[in-house]
Amino acid sequence: MANLINKIKNSGPYKSMFRGGSTSSNLGKSLAIFNSFFLHVLPVKVHRDSVKFTATFYLGILSFALFIILVVTGILLNFYYHPSVPQAYYDMKDLTFVVSSGRFLRNLHRWAAHAMVLVVFLHMLRVFYAGAYKPPKQFNWVIGVLLFIITLFLSYTGYLLPWDQLAYWAVSVGTNMAKAMPVLGNKIRFLLLGGHEVGENALIRFYVLHIFILPLAMAVLIGIHFWRVRKDGGITPLKFKKKKQQH
Repeated sequence: MANLINKIKNSGPYKSMFRGGSTSSNLGKSLAIFNSFFLHVLPVKVHRDSVKFTATFYLGILSFALFIILVVTGILLNFYYHPSVPQAYYDMKDLTFVVSSGRFLRNLHRWAAHAMVLVVFLHMLRVFYAGAYKPPKQFNWVIGVLLFIITLFLSYTGYLLPWDQLAYWAVSVGTNMAKAMPVLGNKIRFLLLGGHEVGENALIRFYVLHIFILPLAMAVLIGIHFWRVRKDGGITPLKFKKKKQQH
């Protein structure tokens, strides 16, 4: 078995995929990270305090994990959903009462969405309390704010998709609030609804926003967010900052 593993490691495809050679030295470890697409987003070295649970409460990785859960469950839900009136409502009933594990799948998607809003909000509170929005991390703070806004929009756009009474009136209230905006209010409401009332045009537009435009924007911004964390020196816990200031 050991000989087989060594042969695989010495093969051309393996060396092409995993470059950097031996990781027994600091140089080898650094090269392994620099030459890896997946590891390059992580810093080569981190402060010991930054990996403690109390430093970040793992809120950032929890937010990302919830996003992955939402993507996977959303793809599975799409196999049983039609963005049309009134078929969308019937599909939700079938998921609840007919499809095997459909109720579990839908509730997993819904509760993960609720949890993501809460966890992202707590993550931003922690970053603000720790002062991690200060130089040189202002740009990443802006990216984080945009991610929070997209999280809220994802939660809201998913509201209309079941096409029940709760969804209908929630979207009616939300788009009427947008209508109250000076100058552009009427145009924004018309753009969201695809007309002057909540109907099938609105359902299709919210569906496209929810499953394609907003998730794609979030995935891009998450990539930038992770990259900036690395480029800005990683995570510096508040406790470590205070110790450094005292010295």
